[in-house]
Amino acid sequence: MADEGFAWIYLVFFLIIPLSRILPRLIQKWKGKKLGESTPFKQQTFQTTNEMITESPQNSSQADIPRDMKPKTLDMLVLGELNRGTKNFNSIQRNLGIDGKTLDKTLQNLEEQGLMKVQNKPGLFGPKVELILTNKGFKKFYSKDDIV
Repeated sequence: MADEGFAWIYLVFFLIIPLSRILPRLIQKWKGKKLGESTPFKQQTFQTTNEMITESPQNSSQADIPRDMKPKTLDMLVLGELNRGTKNFNSIQRNLGIDGKTLDKTLQNLEEQGLMKVQNKPGLFGPKVELILTNKGFKKFYSKDDIV
């Protein structure tokens, strides 16, 4: 083992240095919970009427998106979610805050137009369904036709 004169080196390397990195994070986390600084995730909901989309009267989390890039139809909202990498029906429904029947009709419409496709994949717990945006859907999402 080490000589008695060098035991302090082990104490510094294996105890004090890791604690000096961990303690500030723990203190910051403890203060954040105590002061109530943590903000819960607010789900943004949309109201659909005659294929036009309006945001609910909450503070919009999309304030940093330019006004000319906000989609106005439900199809474009769903294409946007697919473009962001959301591949699951339940995730799209949760993110957009719409009911299942409306989303199902919209997805069928997008599939008929060739803007997205459905892939069945084997999963660990059974078959898995993924919704994938096609090149045509990608181009439609980035075109200026259906954007406010």
